[in-house]
Amino acid sequence: MVLKPVMMDLTLSKPDEIVKLLCERLRKERLLQQMTQADVAARAGIGVNTVSNLESGRNVGFENLVRVAMVLGRGKELEALFAPQIDSLDDLLRFEKTATRQRVKKSTHHGE
Repeated sequence: MVLKPVMMDLTLSKPDEIVKLLCERLRKERLLQQMTQADVAARAGIGVNTVSNLESGRNVGFENLVRVAMVLGRGKELEALFAPQIDSLDDLLRFEKTATRQRVKKSTHHGE
C-alpha cells in the first residue's frame, strides 16, 4: 500500500498560516530523517539558530530555506515552486515569448 502525501488547498489561507504549516512540515521532515538541527545546519552551511528560527517561523533569508530544503532532499519541490503553468500550446508559446523579456516596461502615465 502506497500512501500519498496529503495536499492542502492553501488558496484561502493567510500567509502566516502557510508559514506555520511549512515550518511544521520542515521540522517533521528533519525528524523523519533522524537529523538534529545541528546536523542540518552543518550540512547546509548555516547556523543552528538559523535552522531553529526557520522551524519556528521566524524571519530567515530565502537562501537559507533553499539550503535546508536541499539538505533534506526536497530540491524537486523547489523546482516546482514558480514553474510556469502550461496547459496548452498557446500557454507554451506565450511563455517562450515572455521568457526572453528582461523587465517590465515602466508606464509613462504614473498614477493616471
